[in-house]
Amino acid sequence: MSIRLNEPALRQARALVRDGKVVRDEPGDWSEHAPTADAENRFVDAHGWTEFRHWYLGIDDDENPETKGAYSFPYGDLRRVRRSGVIAIESRAGQFDHDEIRDAAKRLLDLIDEGEP
Repeated sequence: MSIRLNEPALRQARALVRDGKVVRDEPGDWSEHAPTADAENRFVDAHGWTEFRHWYLGIDDDENPETKGAYSFPYGDLRRVRRSGVIAIESRAGQFDHDEIRDAAKRLLDLIDEGEP
């Protein structure tokens, strides 16, 4: 398994934050707002795999790109960036030595927090 940073997903996440499509929730809120398997399936059915992959900062090139197993580290609820999701990515990526993803999540979190009123 070779998980790397999904650059197009990071670009989308930054654009969403800049457009104000972000929820500045607390770290513990992620478990309630992370996409469920059913929500992911509905999203893929409605929008396709290309759009789906833009919601995950991790991508595994060894996996079939038209399976959910190819994507990890979701940063939002498939509509908006969730601060709690980005915090979860930073923590989990750090635990599993995905330093590039951890660092990208930290920069994304900084961008989110800069925009706070």
